[in-house]
Amino acid sequence: MTQDKTIKISLLDRSLYYKSLMILIRMDHHIHDEEKKMMMKIGKMLGFEPKFCRNTMADILDNNFITDSPPVFSETGIALCFIRDGLKLSAADGQIHKAEMTWLSSVAEKNGISKLLAEELDRFHAWQHAGISDGAFELNHFKW
Repeated sequence: MTQDKTIKISLLDRSLYYKSLMILIRMDHHIHDEEKKMMMKIGKMLGFEPKFCRNTMADILDNNFITDSPPVFSETGIALCFIRDGLKLSAADGQIHKAEMTWLSSVAEKNGISKLLAEELDRFHAWQHAGISDGAFELNHFKW
């Protein structure tokens, strides 16, 4: 994404984006402190109340009503942003776990961008050591 490109995102896609990132962080069966901080920032950026974000994180590991089904977004551009942000979030604890990568692969497949995943992973590894800040999130390109 370029800095000047914005994507219009609906409330449904914003909710799906946040919920799906929550599913991603539970893949390794532990929510690390850095993941919590990032999810609070992401929730704020998406317009969700801090209390909602805290409660969601507190419940996500044990919530059997939320399935691990990969999301299907209304646009492939949103899905690509999700993959990029998902990689950043997955690496927040110092490693991308196999379950996280497998799930991100299923998200890419469901959204018709499987061929782009390897390219995005290579790009991610190339700049990973530069550091991650909330300004680096792809969802900065969303408007609603």
